Amino acid sequence: MTALANPPRKTIALVGLMGVGKSSIGRRLATALAMPFRDADTEIEMAAGRTISDIFTVFGEAAFRDGERRVIGRLLDEAPHVLATGGGAFVQSETRDLIKRKAISVWLKADLDLLAKRVARRDHRPLLVGKNPMDVLAAHARDRYPAFEQADIVVETGDAAHHVAVDSIIRALVGHAAKAT
Repeated sequence: MTALANPPRKTIALVGLMGVGKSSIGRRLATALAMPFRDADTEIEMAAGRTISDIFTVFGEAAFRDGERRVIGRLLDEAPHVLATGGGAFVQSETRDLIKRKAISVWLKADLDLLAKRVARRDHRPLLVGKNPMDVLAAHARDRYPAFEQADIVVETGDAAHHVAVDSIIRALVGHAAKAT
């Protein structure tokens, strides 16, 4: 496994479409870097005292995005950690600006067919309720990729094992740190 000479001085914020592995890869990345891990969706649910699906149903997406921005802002004020963001977080300009200013953003990117297979196995995603996962992902790719392209680092994860994705991210972080000096 590739190693960083020094631990990151900023939070590493993982961005990308639903199902790409931001949470599962993020946990392993945090372990590899000896950093804490935070999942923005979990933090939002704890702050709101209800599930993300409930927030969407009761208050709507706009209210969810506002709460998401506030929670991510709070998390970015903490000591450096690995942060898994929700699929739409980086698309929101205010949230993206916060992440760009206070973190190193890493776009985890994978083939849409692979993502559709992954998300079809679980039914907890409010943006998929009653919809074809591939149709939703294709629309999200079209709408969200321009924002994701603004990430500091892009890592193609493919269908590789998580440790392979973690190693790719660490190599990309090493390269990013070298460019910054």
